[in-house]
Amino acid sequence: MQARIVSLLVIIAPLLLSTLFIPHYGTVSGVSRSFAIYLTTLVSSIVVYRLSPWHPLARYPGPLLAKVTKLYHALMVSKGKQHVYIKALHDQYGDIVRIGPNEVSIRDAACIQPLMGAQGLAKGPSWSGRSMFPPISPLIGIRDPAEHARRRRPWNRAFNTNGIKEFMPTIQTRVQQLAEHLGERHGQALDLAEWFSFFTYDFMGDMIFGGWTEMMRDGGDLQGLWTRVKAGLHAGMVPEHVPWVAYYAKKIPSVVRKVSEMRGMGISRAKMRYQQGSTSKDLFYYLSNEDGSEKVTPPPEVVTSDGALALVAGSDTTSSVLSNLFYCLLRDPVSYKRLQEEVDKFYPPGENSLDPRHINNMPFLEAVINEAMRLYPVVPSGSQRSPEIGKGGRAVGPYYIPEGNQARVHFWSVFRDSRNFSHPETFWPDRWLIAEGLQESPEKITHNANAFVPFSFGPANCVGKNLAIQEMRLAVTHLMHKLNFRFADGFNPDEWDSQIQDVTVMQLGKLMVVVERRD
Repeated sequence: MQARIVSLLVIIAPLLLSTLFIPHYGTVSGVSRSFAIYLTTLVSSIVVYRLSPWHPLARYPGPLLAKVTKLYHALMVSKGKQHVYIKALHDQYGDIVRIGPNEVSIRDAACIQPLMGAQGLAKGPSWSGRSMFPPISPLIGIRDPAEHARRRRPWNRAFNTNGIKEFMPTIQTRVQQLAEHLGERHGQALDLAEWFSFFTYDFMGDMIFGGWTEMMRDGGDLQGLWTRVKAGLHAGMVPEHVPWVAYYAKKIPSVVRKVSEMRGMGISRAKMRYQQGSTSKDLFYYLSNEDGSEKVTPPPEVVTSDGALALVAGSDTTSSVLSNLFYCLLRDPVSYKRLQEEVDKFYPPGENSLDPRHINNMPFLEAVINEAMRLYPVVPSGSQRSPEIGKGGRAVGPYYIPEGNQARVHFWSVFRDSRNFSHPETFWPDRWLIAEGLQESPEKITHNANAFVPFSFGPANCVGKNLAIQEMRLAVTHLMHKLNFRFADGFNPDEWDSQIQDVTVMQLGKLMVVVERRD
């Protein structure tokens, strides 16, 4: 609505002004002069204001062009290197940097709680822009805190302790299937990151809809789901940072097709699940109120929107952690051996490593998972927050965020800050054991547990966190128990980081490995 009003004003105002020029210069020249003068004056005024000391964010440093227009930031991150770009800005300008006319990025762990906690700020407009203002917003895009809490209730029931127990047999089945398919390729080079994506998409299809894809069985994405998901994620990059662009981008068939196809596949499967009814307590069972816990059953449009969201939110994130974890282990043979020894200790040869009874009591496994998520957070650039309209600005630690402006904590920078973690650029699982008092350290280390929020923080954190942790623990344990891994000949691990793309969630390059059965 705001974009439409602005568009009309940009057209109507100079047309009215042209009535002063037409009698002197004629229609064409008069209208042209009117538009030129009006737009030049308008743009100049905006630029001067945004660069002036009267702008509410004037005190915060940042690139000149970033202060003028968020289009500059959108251009800089359009290739997927937002995490690298913002970290470089923090290295240059400090703990707070202005990345847009009305937005700052923060590299200060003390700001996580006041920005994202229970009394923190609401989600910012980037969420609406990325999804291009759909008629029904999925859970992740709801900006009103009260509405978000209401919509999240069925998700909380699905992922409580009892709900996770219901999902565990499905995790076991899919983990076993992954290990078997990898074992069948004994001695062959394969893209392990791709197979982790097969695994997570297959599992999420089961968990959400009671079944959908069979990528592991097929050895590929025969439905074209990945292509649509990746295209949709990239198409949302510019509107995420310049939400008003979404209003115009929706008019471009090639752009809207990418987003609608990604959303459409999930919605199509959700509609099929609606027609089938409940055959198991999948996520859809709770979202559609088949458990009868809600007084009012949500309309199908809301349920299908949330079902489509869950597929991407739970698949790409978990597969990224698993891929980065194995990459780190293969670069660190000592840690690889220690983890395999711990797995063998709890699950000796012949033991069933699909039995989850030990996975919550394996300290080095936990340390490896945490360290992989610290070095490679799945949402590297954090989540935009903004003071609610009509309630004034808010203090966030030592900083003040005026109403109408936005802020985010940049996780990639915070997690790699030496003030929070010693040797921040190094994969060092021992830091977690030392912090827990399970291992002594020859040196005094810095370990700020409050700076580590891999599943986000506060009321809008990752609702599937506990399920994802169990999924990763079981997958890593079983794979290390059954298989050996090494980098494939010709694979250059030094290029791994350069292949990472930040498109809100992390996208990875190929992880070429050779898999061998341990038996």
